[in-house]
Amino acid sequence: MAELTSLRNIGKEFDRKLKSIGVNSVEELTRIGCRETFARLKLKYPELCLVHLYALQGAIDDVEYNQLSEQTKQELKEFNDQWKS
Repeated sequence: MAELTSLRNIGKEFDRKLKSIGVNSVEELTRIGCRETFARLKLKYPELCLVHLYALQGAIDDVEYNQLSEQTKQELKEFNDQWKS
């Protein structure tokens, strides 16, 4: 299994948070997907923001989070907005 820190956008702190919710490998992150992973993270770490969601998608897609397409960013922003209340 590949280490999460081998992915773009995933540093040691983000790796620690992912492991704390049971996401321990690249394969698990890819299988679960960025939205479900973010939802699990958000429940434990409410301070997470949209950039973290972008970072997860970028990690899965192997691109820097700021290089995601505008359409992808918009879709992820809409998903993130559901967590605001």
